[in-house]
Amino acid sequence: MIRHAILHIPDTPYAYPSGKDSLNLRLRTAKGDRAEVKVRYKDRYDWTGRFQEKAMEHFAEDSLFEWFECKVSLPRNRYRYYFEITDNKGTKLWLDERGLKDTEDNMEAAAFQYAYIGESDVYKESDWLQRSVAYQIFPDRFENGDKGNDPDDTKSWGMKPTTKSMFGGDLRGIINRLDHIKKLGADLIYMTPIFSSSSNHKYNTMDYYSVDKSFGSMEDVRELIEKCHNLGMRIIFDAVFNHSGSDFFAFRDILENQTDSKYTDWYHLEGFPVRTDKVNYYTFADSIPSMPKFNISNPEVREYLLGVGKYWVKEMGIDGWRLDVCDEVDHSFWKDFRKAVKSVKEDAVIIGEIMHEASSFLKGDELDSIMNYPFKGASVDFFAKRAIDAERFSGILASSRAMYMDQINRQMWNLLGSHDTQRFLTEAGEDKGRLRLAAAFQFMYIGVPYIYYGDEIGMSGGKDPLCRGCMVWDEDRQDMDLLMFFRRLIAIRKENPELVKGDLKMEVAKDGLVAFSRRSKDERILAVFNNSDKKKNLRKGIPSRAIDLYTGDTMELNGSVVVLPMGFLVLKVLED
Repeated sequence: MIRHAILHIPDTPYAYPSGKDSLNLRLRTAKGDRAEVKVRYKDRYDWTGRFQEKAMEHFAEDSLFEWFECKVSLPRNRYRYYFEITDNKGTKLWLDERGLKDTEDNMEAAAFQYAYIGESDVYKESDWLQRSVAYQIFPDRFENGDKGNDPDDTKSWGMKPTTKSMFGGDLRGIINRLDHIKKLGADLIYMTPIFSSSSNHKYNTMDYYSVDKSFGSMEDVRELIEKCHNLGMRIIFDAVFNHSGSDFFAFRDILENQTDSKYTDWYHLEGFPVRTDKVNYYTFADSIPSMPKFNISNPEVREYLLGVGKYWVKEMGIDGWRLDVCDEVDHSFWKDFRKAVKSVKEDAVIIGEIMHEASSFLKGDELDSIMNYPFKGASVDFFAKRAIDAERFSGILASSRAMYMDQINRQMWNLLGSHDTQRFLTEAGEDKGRLRLAAAFQFMYIGVPYIYYGDEIGMSGGKDPLCRGCMVWDEDRQDMDLLMFFRRLIAIRKENPELVKGDLKMEVAKDGLVAFSRRSKDERILAVFNNSDKKKNLRKGIPSRAIDLYTGDTMELNGSVVVLPMGFLVLKVLED
């Protein structure tokens, strides 16, 4: 047994409440050990009773490790526990707080302890978020609904975008096209920032309390939110609290009054005079003059930004926030931000733009989810480029799942592309078959499927700014078959709760073939994806009888199923 691979920490994600009466436990072992793991547990104050025992189930694996997990429950939610690990050769080890032992003697003395589950310790997952299908809009490029608010030098719709070009997209255009999103089946709209700003992307905010005049008015904001809610949709706004625009009132005052400004401690200044033509202050990224970084440790800055967070939720009724570069803002602020936002709307959600693994932000007291860029990167490498094999693809996703609580995994925004990346179709060399296969996987996998506007009708585009092209509304230029494909995927997800709440068990990841089961109570769906140019035969996890949810056909299976090249199956099990 490879001892140094064995890991348990009595903290998230290896130990956390899965409910007020339930503790979720995980343990990691080496992959080659093919271990069996049991947990023994009892009340931490029970000095004479025997430990109860529960087998832990295989949860995930990558090229190096396997993870096991189970849920245990005790009447007063006070736990003392340790693990028994048996490898494929019959070797047994026991793990407690002091480490690995070759004997099971005196395990009570140094058993792990989870002292108590208080109600406030239980992460309140978002049921509505888990059931959602997200749709991202870049407002300037979605639809020009009111030419009266077009900025100067507005470009003709559909021209090649540049980093500076404006196309006149606005809130009225989004309102006018809500029917497209509704028919598609998406029910969570996320817009990049709409606040007053000098750029087309609006990430250099001038005024956090007003909508940019090129997008419309505050009345347009209210109408958009109200119509979304009437259509059964939620809407999330985007904000940057890491930095402001250089024309934000506090920074503008610094430029005007220099050392006499009362806002000098709102930013990280590196000398006077402060100048935008020779940047001598901390900015977003690498000395971008229009994006000075806030000093979040300043109480005045914190209170101002917390007020912004509450205002748009309370006064306008938005359903949550997507937070730009939130990994460059300290954890204490996001803890306060969560409390502030949830105090005015308990079921509002907080999503972080973090382009890497983010376990420290997802322990239940800061963010509810992130934009799952690790999922995006793995999907591009596997489906679009075929740069990694099925085993590597599955392993990347498995190690990511093992970093988070189950509730968080069900809420991750699983994107294939965004306004900051090349579109998936471009990554795939314009091969729509690869987009279809990746999208099918995305909608059957655990987490929230996320569509970047235009992907559903076959838009392509390279790196920023080309990924931010104008939405194509001419149906003669839309791929209507692809649009119907996305509608069908969304319908399958909406009609089958296993795809929302079900556990995920990987069945096969080999030779271009990936198959997993989604199980909830007595219901199971087997999803199979053949990312190769040859027919594949799957024999593992095969039910005896199933319905193909995509075609509607009932299938009698005899221990195997054939998957066509670049094909997939979504089988609702009738008889296992």
